[in-house]
Amino acid sequence: MAEESRPLALHARIEREVEDRILSGEWPPGTRIPFEHELTAHYGCSRMTVNKALSQLVKKGLIERRRKSGSYVRQPEVLSAVMEIHQLEREVRALGLAYAFRLIEATERSAGEADRKRLLLSAPAAVMHIRGIHSAGSRPFCLEDRLISLEEVPQARAADFSKYPPGSWLLEQVPWSAAEHRINAVGAGRAEAELLDLREGAPCLVIARRTWNASGSITQVNLTYPGDMHTLVAEFSPSGRAG
Repeated sequence: MAEESRPLALHARIEREVEDRILSGEWPPGTRIPFEHELTAHYGCSRMTVNKALSQLVKKGLIERRRKSGSYVRQPEVLSAVMEIHQLEREVRALGLAYAFRLIEATERSAGEADRKRLLLSAPAAVMHIRGIHSAGSRPFCLEDRLISLEEVPQARAADFSKYPPGSWLLEQVPWSAAEHRINAVGAGRAEAELLDLREGAPCLVIARRTWNASGSITQVNLTYPGDMHTLVAEFSPSGRAG
């Protein structure tokens, strides 16, 4: 019998069906998985079979077991290198979750004082202001608030950011030579809390990034993540100096 047509062992079937419910968003983070005795009754199998399936899901990082409480869908967590520019879609798909982007607004305007400060512009200029929500499964993953310099990237006027998330589009369209990251912990304001499905004041991580090339600033973006969904990682070597 071909490998593809062999029936799954029951523990593998249980594992796959629970995993499918998690990755589809049917069981979002925090959902309690049915107790082992409930799964045993549902599948008509031994508790050992159910335990084997759940143990594999723990190893995959999809669920966590809490003593005397049961098993729960884990909160997805992204590990990002501080000095790299990642595409949010890749971050989400690396978690095994469905990715989506919802454009809130994309408007052209003359740069005001706050815009010029964000992009470090010394003269009046036109900018594109973009806001959107990136989702992982059924949950908001990141709020993007971006300015693009139309002096440096005039083709942004014709881009359809409802189909192409701006970060991915920029990486493919515009060469950059340098970037700066600033990282802050903040409490979610009313607007951010509503968009990210958080309580007002909930902890968030904000990555403020500016990229530029020899002719000037390209873009500045503030990426706001729920505080429990993102971890930053920096790798470095000894410099030869103590401290």
